[in-house]
Amino acid sequence: MKLPSHNRFGYQPITQRPSFNWPGGRQLAVYVAVALEHFSYDADGLGLSYSPGLRHPNTYNWAWREYGNRVGGYRLLDELSAHGMPLTVLLNTACYDHCPQLVTAYRQAGAEFVGHGITNSVHPNEQDEQAEIETIRAVRDAIAAHEGNPPAGWMSPGAHPSRRTEDILAREGFGYTLDWPMDDQPTWMDTLGGPLLSVPYPHEVNDVPAVALHHASGADFATIIGDTFDEMREQARSQPLVLGIVIHSFIVGQPFRLRRFREVLTHLTAGHPDVWLTTPGQIARHFTNTVPPERS
Repeated sequence: MKLPSHNRFGYQPITQRPSFNWPGGRQLAVYVAVALEHFSYDADGLGLSYSPGLRHPNTYNWAWREYGNRVGGYRLLDELSAHGMPLTVLLNTACYDHCPQLVTAYRQAGAEFVGHGITNSVHPNEQDEQAEIETIRAVRDAIAAHEGNPPAGWMSPGAHPSRRTEDILAREGFGYTLDWPMDDQPTWMDTLGGPLLSVPYPHEVNDVPAVALHHASGADFATIIGDTFDEMREQARSQPLVLGIVIHSFIVGQPFRLRRFREVLTHLTAGHPDVWLTTPGQIARHFTNTVPPERS
């Protein structure tokens, strides 16, 4: 019995993939993405909640996330910069108005910006088609206006795209999405707007599922990162792979988690010759040039 499908890509086992290499013959591409997010107060959805079941205004929940914009985001920037890790920001563009100093700090440090909606209070799967189109365009145009170039990549707020998100992204000029955590290599997707690349994105090596949902401690999350890195370095000896690590300014930006994250960050950035420290955009550009989509 054949089940309903998304019809974006077919099944392809990891053992049957095109041959390619990362720059310099390196084997494991590693990126760290920092989510900078802003949430509505007393309006829209509550988003991720540390006090679920409460109605607006959930002041405690709003303030927990706001810690990331006032404090945690700066702490993470300092640590990543000190370790020489290329910077990737998953950006709610409401941050341009709400906390412009924070966005400026990441810009001045050379960060790559990925579109992440206007606010994490509104998810694409909750919008009608026109509202989603307008949101994606607004995000694209805001980043282009502030950063000088439109974003190449997209990550849906709440990791909750609609069934049409990829079609809209391709039509609006995006090159890749981070919405599909199904592989350790990039995957070409079919859309009504032409090919769109899915760059690997972590569900497990991500502080929202690991910490906020599954209650991992700061030490547990650092172990998850370190063990995944070490294991994937071994796996990547036979074929190039991607390890994404996603952290939120209000979660890993907390002091006790930051302390453990610093330790594993030192391990990641210790000059391993087989590791490419990079960004999703650099991964997408290299893969597109090396393994272009098949012409239909």
